[in-house]
Amino acid sequence: MAAASADQHQPPASPPLLILHRFPSFKLSFFPFLRTKYTVLDPHADPPDPSFPALSKSARLMLCVGPTPLTSDDLVNYPAVECVVGSSAGLNHLDLDACRRRRIRVTSAGDAFSDDVADYAVGLAIDVLRRISSADRFVRAGSWPARKEYSLGSKVSGKRVGIVGLGSIGSRIAKRFDAFGCTITYTSRNKKSHLPYTYYADIIDLASNSDILIICCALTNETHHLIDKDVMTALGKRGIIVNVGRGALINEKELVEFLVRGEIGGAGLDVFENEPRVPKELLELDNVVLSPHKAVMTPDSFAALEEMVLGNLEAFFSNEPLKAEIEL
Repeated sequence: MAAASADQHQPPASPPLLILHRFPSFKLSFFPFLRTKYTVLDPHADPPDPSFPALSKSARLMLCVGPTPLTSDDLVNYPAVECVVGSSAGLNHLDLDACRRRRIRVTSAGDAFSDDVADYAVGLAIDVLRRISSADRFVRAGSWPARKEYSLGSKVSGKRVGIVGLGSIGSRIAKRFDAFGCTITYTSRNKKSHLPYTYYADIIDLASNSDILIICCALTNETHHLIDKDVMTALGKRGIIVNVGRGALINEKELVEFLVRGEIGGAGLDVFENEPRVPKELLELDNVVLSPHKAVMTPDSFAALEEMVLGNLEAFFSNEPLKAEIEL
């Protein structure tokens, strides 16, 4: 009885500590839910939490929101962190070398955004080739009654589609273009022997054999400016580029020059090298479709992201396997 009485007077265990690493403007719909499960340590809390400096030193888990940069200097401030749960498909904003040195586990958004980005990539390609956005502007400007004719677009079906990065997103893009009767080729870190698509180790060879070049690989030191004047020359005057990866995968200055001179057929761009700034030359080109880095933005993808993130937070504290863990 005495032991039972003592147990009844035990204070409840404090919720696990969770560092919220984010830009001040970044918020997710499930933030309020996090506060019901965890002691959320937010450096941008308003008003500031006076316990943050002390508690953050002992927190083992961090949620990195979107593409918020996480540097080695940031990690120095959190000496106990063992795991960073990411909510972005890309990883270029994370100092993975610093995480590797500290043996910090890292996860990404995994497949949460893959279907939506694949849909968007195909949509951009169709828009550029069939000139849908340009036709919309033509009608809205009142040009149809005056000019009668509108310049022709290009057929999508049967085109040769080259995919740079045949991962989760790239494989879904390939599946969608399969339905158009397109020929699919790709380059990637590794050859996917289980897939029926032709593999090119050299991106110049890929571009030479493509009408549509889709960029959806990760941005790393090795892939920075992967798409340059040599690749665009190989793609040729009738070829188009679609980028749903990261802006710096393409040498943007050279891309602008090729588009202005008519040395490639067009481009569909969801990402840019210096977002949110877009080269003014692109704004004037009818064969270029522009989008404000929104390929991932649907209610469905955010629901999938919420499930992925909450599942990984729970898994960490339960010592269960993490989903979409990055191999460092």
